[in-house]
Amino acid sequence: MTLRRALHFVFKVGDRAKTATFYRDVLGMKVLRHEEFEEGCKATCNGPYDGKWSKTMVGFGPEDDHFVAELTYNYGVGEYQLGNDFLGLTVQSSRAVSNARHLGWPLTEVGEALYLTQAPGGYPFYLVDKEQPPNDPVQKVSLGVSNLQRSTHYWTTLLGMKVMDKNEEKKSVLMGFADTQCKLELREIAGVLDHGTAFGRIAFSCPREQLPDLEAVMKKENQKILTPLVSLDTPGKATVEVVILADPDGHEICFVGDEAFRQLSVMDPRGNDLLDKAMAEDKSNEWFAKHNRQKAAA
Repeated sequence: MTLRRALHFVFKVGDRAKTATFYRDVLGMKVLRHEEFEEGCKATCNGPYDGKWSKTMVGFGPEDDHFVAELTYNYGVGEYQLGNDFLGLTVQSSRAVSNARHLGWPLTEVGEALYLTQAPGGYPFYLVDKEQPPNDPVQKVSLGVSNLQRSTHYWTTLLGMKVMDKNEEKKSVLMGFADTQCKLELREIAGVLDHGTAFGRIAFSCPREQLPDLEAVMKKENQKILTPLVSLDTPGKATVEVVILADPDGHEICFVGDEAFRQLSVMDPRGNDLLDKAMAEDKSNEWFAKHNRQKAAA
């Protein structure tokens, strides 16, 4: 299964300008591409919304060999309710720590050379205060699960990930498709797992020919398929095929055909300018203020 690779995590953002500041100026990520859509996504990439939305991919390097963040912005929604499903994204970058201090971005020391901060919207990020590695500084995505044994079985036996580390004390398992990729950490939490309305989605790629088999395995095992194999169009770019799954706790998982995705995800040198232009032209905040109304909270 080493042909499979971790791609990105999808965050819903209510304030695009503050979010851009965090990813660009605090973390030091680059805008890799920015796309605007007039209507909701067939595979609910932007959540259960039908209106105008945008997608901004940000990362420390090209999507071919870096784990990145997909920022989805729904024009009519100003905030989302956080659950306890997303436990954090860990980045190794002393530069990000010094950027945060310089900009007065709140940091909390939670361990040796380890700081907790938050992206706008309340998403937790862990910053390791060590020199940024030459490859990908994004180390792991941490998700909460209600039953670690059941989830480990799902992610390893059905999706083909390998376990790289177990911590009995923390009730956590670290896994991945390859040592060189961003890892997935599953951590058992007490109480009910709540996805809120901010729930995200983790994306992986696999050879296109594996998609029907993946779907068939999930059907056979009576696992949830949120979106059966479907083609997604992006204006002026490659069409990709995806299958959207949900693990036993309802975490959304996107598998996309790798060959077309590599074409779709080529870095766009205009990405940064396109995001800035979209933010400058977005008059939704002014419209709501003028009509003395608040943007919807999801």
